[in-house]
Amino acid sequence: MIPVLDSRNYLARLLAAKRPGVDAVLAYYEYRVGAIVKDGSLMLAPLDDHMFHRGDGVFESMKFAEGRLYQFEEHMARLRRSAESICLEPPCPWSDVRTAALETTRAAGAAIGHLRLFLGRGPGSFGVDPLESPQSSFYAVVTRFTPQPLSWYEKGLTAFRARMPARPACFSHIKDVNYLNAVFMVMEGRKNRKDIPLCFDAEGHLAESAVANVCLVDKEGALVVPEFTHALPGTTILRAVELVRDRLACVTRPIPEAEIFEASELLLLGTSPGCVPLVEYEGRQIGSGERGPVARLINDLLDEDLRLSGLLF
Repeated sequence: MIPVLDSRNYLARLLAAKRPGVDAVLAYYEYRVGAIVKDGSLMLAPLDDHMFHRGDGVFESMKFAEGRLYQFEEHMARLRRSAESICLEPPCPWSDVRTAALETTRAAGAAIGHLRLFLGRGPGSFGVDPLESPQSSFYAVVTRFTPQPLSWYEKGLTAFRARMPARPACFSHIKDVNYLNAVFMVMEGRKNRKDIPLCFDAEGHLAESAVANVCLVDKEGALVVPEFTHALPGTTILRAVELVRDRLACVTRPIPEAEIFEASELLLLGTSPGCVPLVEYEGRQIGSGERGPVARLINDLLDEDLRLSGLLF
């Protein structure tokens, strides 16, 4: 028989329930509550928020190190663009979203970690009509982050062609919370014992990975970036192009799959890893099969850029 509890006893059970990963939470903020808490077990959100049961929301994830948030303004600008794309306004002025993000990061008391910001349609019902939610929602959470060792970068990762197609063009510039396509790609990679799934558009052009962008270095040494027609324009890859533009040629154009096999380097770029070499694709070696000079250069430039331009909090 399932017990029916009063709110006090139910809350006690809820807080005592085991939650994997809760120790990684360093600080949490929810707009409705208007306060920050450092107890990860209290990172709770209403199930009827349309962000959770309908995917009606957007988010951003950024890292900080040495007390500096990397590309904070760029992430905030993309969060706003994503929200505007789905006609979503935060429950407070954007300046307050910015302030809460910084204060939550500061409250975590860590020199290195991840900051994630979520804007949702808000609680109110289990329907699909946005008007059923009287107020949007805003959450900020800071979690632990342990960088990969140098040996991980030197070894590189393996990649494969995922069965999941690239995201539709109408969603390519929206960082929404519906990542089911990425989940399928990761599951396929685990089944195939490969690290990184790559997806392609209907014309067979390279789009992106599950949660990161991909580009290559061609035989002439130019950095070739896929067009963002079916991929989210990542803050890391865009910044990397800016940083290397005066050192090597950079081109943005469609990339047929055949060019991957001819590349001297294949690169994965994302918020957490920075720049990681993909040394194998579909069972075939890429370039020398080792971490190449462009991968090293981009990672060094990104690390330096964080120290020089990261926002102190």
